[in-house]
Amino acid sequence: MTRDAAISHVTDYFEAGTFQSDLAKLVSYRSESQNPADEARAESLRYLQEAMLPRLQALGFTCEIINNPDPKGGPLLLGERVEGEDLPTILTYGHGDTVRGQEGMWREGLEPWEIVEEGDRLYGRGTADNKGQHLINIAALEAVIATRGSLGFNTRIVLEMSEEVGSVGLPEVFHSYKDRLTADVLIASDGPRLQPEVPTMFMGSRGGTTFDLLVETHEGAHHSGNWGGLLADPAMILSHALACITDVRGQIKVPEWRPDSLTDSVRAALRDLPVAGGDGPQVDPNWGEQDLTPAERVFGWNSFTVLAMVSGVPEAPVNAISGWARATCQLRFVVGTDPAEVIPALRRHLDAHGFERVKIEAHDRGFFSATRLDPSHPWAQFVGDSIRETSGGPLHVLPNLAGSLPNDSFTDILELPTIWVPHSYRGCSQHAPNEHVLKPLCGDALKVMAGVFWDIGAKPVPSRET
Repeated sequence: MTRDAAISHVTDYFEAGTFQSDLAKLVSYRSESQNPADEARAESLRYLQEAMLPRLQALGFTCEIINNPDPKGGPLLLGERVEGEDLPTILTYGHGDTVRGQEGMWREGLEPWEIVEEGDRLYGRGTADNKGQHLINIAALEAVIATRGSLGFNTRIVLEMSEEVGSVGLPEVFHSYKDRLTADVLIASDGPRLQPEVPTMFMGSRGGTTFDLLVETHEGAHHSGNWGGLLADPAMILSHALACITDVRGQIKVPEWRPDSLTDSVRAALRDLPVAGGDGPQVDPNWGEQDLTPAERVFGWNSFTVLAMVSGVPEAPVNAISGWARATCQLRFVVGTDPAEVIPALRRHLDAHGFERVKIEAHDRGFFSATRLDPSHPWAQFVGDSIRETSGGPLHVLPNLAGSLPNDSFTDILELPTIWVPHSYRGCSQHAPNEHVLKPLCGDALKVMAGVFWDIGAKPVPSRET
């Protein structure tokens, strides 16, 4: 009954190929929350009923699958394993829903709903986001119980099927079931490591909100020879409107979108963190806020992105002036930006620059608020020390992830400190064709989490008041 024995147990699970076969079963569920079809919604329920419920019950969890109070969302699973009223309680989380499979867009030989192994990579939708990540954590809990006979702490779990549509309904569920979700800390996994070979820990996330900018100038399309110079071009107007939001290198010009929360302590935490290298695209050193380091731009600042833009019929253009143009845009924002003020601030900015005819249409989906926990928090120190003991090397510690998560529901509603230990890497192609995980990273992550869960049950943990 030693820490090394628990790590050895989970290593055997990985090296025997059981992790890979378990992940293949999870990937086979076509749980696309972005697909409104009844079949997709049924798959989300099947994922919880068939893949998660029996495994958690075998682990000693009492579970309940509940309906989402929001009709746009999928079901949720709440579970708990209680070992003693005087023991600490850890809440963990995962999401079994995925973005659309994008069948037919994957590289030859790959399919979204089947695991394909190529070298150190396991391809399949959900391998990285998030089926593989919560499978690792559940397997680590199993290893500790198999070794020690108990965890040494109480555990609660939330599995949702709506994260990829903004975690709709999750805040309402947390308000309704708050008494069943009380805990000392959230320890969960999502997002990427900064470098595949170095563990990462983050304590919050940037917020995100998505909206369309729409320009409608006239009804229908009209011949560009007969009407060129007489009819306003909506694509031109929209392009100039977008150009007033940032400058030529992407520096934000909307005053309320420029945060004031990049403090000296945050700068210190971000110093020397890597953002380049690996299998991802090359970082453009001349893009983003000029006076910030690359790490400060992505983890400590706001970023504006045009996700898609269209006017006319791009696949079959004709000699006509379109009557409309649309751009789908997104703001990722850090702590200090009021999400309720994002759209009103943009409206004022566009109007001040003469773009009153540009409409702003917020997307009908939830947005995540920005959250951040100080790296000096006792729980961050505890988990960080455990990870370093297992890995025997460095640890990248972020005040917040660059992406967005429903972390605000845990911090604002459940009032928990939040620790995220990601098990993917930045080149994993999540949300795109060819999504995959790295086998060596998964094997390392299983060891890391077995060590974390062992230590929580074996060492003094931070008090609930800290």
